[in-house]
Amino acid sequence: MRFEVNRDVFSDAVSFAVKLLPQRTTLPILSGVLIEADEQGLTLSSFDYEVSAQTQIQATVDEPGRVLVSGRLLAEIANRLPNAPVRISVTDSSVAVACGSANFSLLSMPVEEYPNLPQIGEETGMLPADAFSSAVSQVAVAASRDDVTPVITGVQLEVGENSLSLVATDRYRVAVREIPWDSGDTGTETLTALVPARTLQEVGKTFGTAGTVSVSIARSDEREIIAFRADRKTVTSLLIKGNFPPVKRLFPETVDNYAVMNTAELVEAVRRVSLVLEREAALRFTFTAEGLTLEAIGSEHAQASEAIDAHLVGDDTTVSLKPQFLLDGIGAVHSEFVRISFTKTENPNKPGPVLITSQSSREQAGADSYKYLLQPNLLLR
Repeated sequence: MRFEVNRDVFSDAVSFAVKLLPQRTTLPILSGVLIEADEQGLTLSSFDYEVSAQTQIQATVDEPGRVLVSGRLLAEIANRLPNAPVRISVTDSSVAVACGSANFSLLSMPVEEYPNLPQIGEETGMLPADAFSSAVSQVAVAASRDDVTPVITGVQLEVGENSLSLVATDRYRVAVREIPWDSGDTGTETLTALVPARTLQEVGKTFGTAGTVSVSIARSDEREIIAFRADRKTVTSLLIKGNFPPVKRLFPETVDNYAVMNTAELVEAVRRVSLVLEREAALRFTFTAEGLTLEAIGSEHAQASEAIDAHLVGDDTTVSLKPQFLLDGIGAVHSEFVRISFTKTENPNKPGPVLITSQSSREQAGADSYKYLLQPNLLLR
């Protein structure tokens, strides 16, 4: 096998192929990138039985062939090559990489032992790439990072007639966003897919500028996979098995008691006041007609408080919230102002969750469908 390829194009392709590979694997062969050269150009693939990535790029192929080489090492080399065409040739078990005055020799891996990539079914629907990327970044932050309960480490995709809903929770908060969905000729069948949050975040970043993203959801007796395709790139992922909790029903239809603040002012105040907090401690937020007061009772050596403007509708309210969880929700609000709404519970001594949504102005609610529900801590009297 022998070919020549543009340095930047090759580096980007290798980086994409290895991005989703695990840092450590019990099977060294799964850490490899499969390079296939033919008259159409190059195809680079990676697969660890759970996630696969494949991309096609143009190249001048002198001799077609296939080779498997260490993915992360090749990515590091490709990223540091000089600005010149990359020439790669394979002889026996050696892979020679030449670029300008730089030369590398890598040991190839047994390509015949590499697993076949999963087959992708027919297209299920299409998504606007920018909206999809934005929605993933807003919602995935609320997914659990505790592998003890795998079902909540994913983002639930729920296909409706003309929209796709993304939902994530870690039991302490729930994030939801809806975006347009085009099912084309496949009909309006209701579908769900529980995708690992880490994989979905990488897909959102990769395809954010692609225009549209093609989605395929395929189920068989043995495997359930989802595939995302755009710009000659494809990512597949095994779906998480299990029943995602029905958390969307936790969101109230209407809330009459809420406060509106400038998003940037609130973020800066939370960051400042929380400096004195010990790990896992919460901030006290007191909302009145005069504004919002933030209080942090840290150790015996440090306390902090700050007051900022807030437009309150309804009763005075005091809640205790973990600053990082609050910042995750506020950070996903892409508007100048943010609304924090206060829900009620049957127990007057137990505060209900706060609902965070976007706000176009002090009086006008935001136009997007992003919602973030956060459970307060019990107040320390």
